Amino acid sequence: MSNVPENLRYTESHEWIDNENNQAIRIGITDHAQAQLGDLVFVELPNPGDEFDQGDACAVVESVKAASDIYAPLAGEVVAINEDLEGSPELVNSDPYGAGWLFAIKPADPADVDDLLDAETYAQQQED
Repeated sequence: MSNVPENLRYTESHEWIDNENNQAIRIGITDHAQAQLGDLVFVELPNPGDEFDQGDACAVVESVKAASDIYAPLAGEVVAINEDLEGSPELVNSDPYGAGWLFAIKPADPADVDDLLDAETYAQQQED
C-alpha cells in the first residue's frame, strides 16, 4: 500500500494537491504514481504564467520505463515551479509529497478543491 497523506486531495489520475494555501496550491504526483513509473530521469514543467483548464495536460515526467503526462487537477494559473527538479528529478521518487512537488497554481475557483478525492477515497481506489 502506498503512502496517502490525509491532508491532501487527489485525482483519479494520481495527482495530489496541497490546499494549505489557497493563493498557491502545490501539485505533485502520488507515491503510487511514482512507484508505477520507476526512477524518474526528466521532468518537464509548465512555465509561470501558463494557464490550464482542469484536466489539461500540463507537465511531463519521464522515467526509464515511460513518459507520462501530468494533468491539471484544477483550472488556474501557474505561479511557481519546483526548479530543484531540473537537476534532481529523482526527488519525485524519494519525496513525492515534499521536495518532489512539481508546480503551484493559483486556482480559478478555489471551491473546485472540494470536488477532488479525499485521502480515504483515493486509497480505496488504489485497492480496487
